[in-house]
Amino acid sequence: MLLFILRRLGYGLITLFFVSLLTFFIIELAPGSAVDSEISRLRAQGNNVSTQQVEALEAQYGVNDTWVVKYGKWASGLVRGDFGMSFAFRQPVSDLIGSRLVLSLALGIGATLIAWAVAIPIGVFSATHRYTLGDNVITVIQFIGLAIPEFLLALGVMVVSVNFLGLDVGGLFSNEFRNAPWSGEKLVDLISHLWMPVLVLSVASTAWLTRVMRANLFDVLGQQFVQTARAKGVAERKVIWKHAVRNALHPLVMTLGATFSGLLGGELVISIIFNLPTLGQALFETLVTKDTYVAATILVIMAALLILGNIISDLLLTWVDPRTRVLD
Repeated sequence: MLLFILRRLGYGLITLFFVSLLTFFIIELAPGSAVDSEISRLRAQGNNVSTQQVEALEAQYGVNDTWVVKYGKWASGLVRGDFGMSFAFRQPVSDLIGSRLVLSLALGIGATLIAWAVAIPIGVFSATHRYTLGDNVITVIQFIGLAIPEFLLALGVMVVSVNFLGLDVGGLFSNEFRNAPWSGEKLVDLISHLWMPVLVLSVASTAWLTRVMRANLFDVLGQQFVQTARAKGVAERKVIWKHAVRNALHPLVMTLGATFSGLLGGELVISIIFNLPTLGQALFETLVTKDTYVAATILVIMAALLILGNIISDLLLTWVDPRTRVLD
């Protein structure tokens, strides 16, 4: 097992290298630079930026260097843990990402836990009560959850929360807690602002996982080992939850890494609508201003989370199904 993990980590490092190379190259294909965006912003405010100042900024940030040279500077710093400076945010990239990564992971993990906690029991009910009224109602709700765009659902939740529930929506804290020291009340206020984006982020994933669970469990219930357990007089509840459900979880476990990474990517729209300082929001702003070092670093981190998630999925699969265990 240890050899398997080390081998997968090695493959992951090679994958990250090619991802970083391709990511940096694609970002550099776009015209302009972060310096151009900053100069345009200053001139729009009425500031006079001379040609000498422009040339000094371009020389300082290596705007005229080839993308290979820029990649070499960024990659060498990446190995040392120095991600460079963010031109748009005017702070070290490591500080910028560190302050936003925790919130992005909290949203992604929270949405994943909700999706699994809801999808598995509902999928089991739907598979064991196929074509009943309850199954048909669940199916309609699932298709609605898959069809509604996240941004539209987020806007709808905000409208209902503000106009009908009187809740404070947007940002991490209410006005009275933004600069207040940490306390129990501030933590409760933080949770009251995060449950809505987590709920919106988990809807599509829950609907998809429920459909997968329903289809796979229905197939498993028709297999011979389930019929044998029933013929031996094993209680139906035990047959379903101990034998059938465990075998039906394989596809869900296999896609856990991709699902988690997809949730982190999907929080981009959610974070913009709810005004949350996440990696998705930072990625959007840095791509607009072509803040290459920040954008490339965030994309590499997302790729690393996808690789790590897939490794965790493989390890969980060996626990769910002993037949998949890899010997050293």
